[in-house]
Amino acid sequence: MTLDVTLPVAATVYRGDSIENTHVAHVAVVDASGRVLYSFGDPSRMTLVRSAAKPAQALAVLETGALERFGFDEADLALMCASHSSEPRHIERARAMLVKAQASESDLRCGGHPPLSDAVYIDWLKHDFKPGAVCSNCSGKHAGMLAGARSLGAAIAGYELPDHPLQEHVKHTVANVCDLPDNGVQWAIDGCNLPTPAFPLDRLARLFAKLAAAQDEVAASSSAHTPRTAALARIYRAMTAHPELVGGEGRFCTTLMQAFEGSLVGKVGAEGSYAIGVRASEHTKRAGAEGALGIAIKVEDGNVGILYALVAEVLAKLQIGTPAQRANLHAFHTPPLRNTMGIETGRRELTIDLVPALAV
Repeated sequence: MTLDVTLPVAATVYRGDSIENTHVAHVAVVDASGRVLYSFGDPSRMTLVRSAAKPAQALAVLETGALERFGFDEADLALMCASHSSEPRHIERARAMLVKAQASESDLRCGGHPPLSDAVYIDWLKHDFKPGAVCSNCSGKHAGMLAGARSLGAAIAGYELPDHPLQEHVKHTVANVCDLPDNGVQWAIDGCNLPTPAFPLDRLARLFAKLAAAQDEVAASSSAHTPRTAALARIYRAMTAHPELVGGEGRFCTTLMQAFEGSLVGKVGAEGSYAIGVRASEHTKRAGAEGALGIAIKVEDGNVGILYALVAEVLAKLQIGTPAQRANLHAFHTPPLRNTMGIETGRRELTIDLVPALAV
């Protein structure tokens, strides 16, 4: 089999000595100013970032004043950014958020679905449990948006519709925080029934670099910060302080943020997108960043196992964190490929070669 070398093949899966699958991907690495430092494939690929946009959507809700008005705490904010595993702690918190927002599960415009956790799914099957809207992995985002609609003085009915005042506010906020005009973002409907944005991949990296840079700025000084900087830092702290709510037991986002102990924030998006914001350190300085670092990855075929392996590979290539921290990702980075008898049947070969921007 001959590979098309013009494609940015980032991973090849072998069964024995035969190529079983190849995976095309794109990577953008930027600093806090949005300057592209490294790339692989097309760093400006127009990308439906799906749930990787949740921190920006949460920012829009936060800026309505909803968190203060309805008494949402940092854990609630973390769940607003989550693609959670529908564990009891996630469902209970989503229900509590609805109570705070003076809403009910029937107001949610997302649907129930099989959980992202195999362990939770097995438990549901044992108990013949039928998931409702509050069990959606996006229920925290939806509960937050109900509160955001109320805070704007808008009706909660139809909060999910593209022309609802809340969604108009969300659209403007997402574009603005990504340094794009409103018409620079394309919109579609997500799996959870809310509008979902598409924009260049490097702008996703820029968004997450901003999250990390905001936390750096707030941590470095007790003086007043712009409301936007304070809000972004608050989202960063919520996600990194409650990684178990952002994902769940054994999930990549949770494992990643726990391993790096507050030095980075990460979020997956459906169909193969991922973003990371890394706080400024000697590691980011060595990578050429002025301040914080943002990383965004898109796998063309949406393979999530390959996505996580590539995230771990990029962190290793950039030498982000310590070897001990990166070792926590080993099960995602280089998992053995075995059959049902435990026999090793193949291997993955990761071939991302990050190109410095000056070389492009």
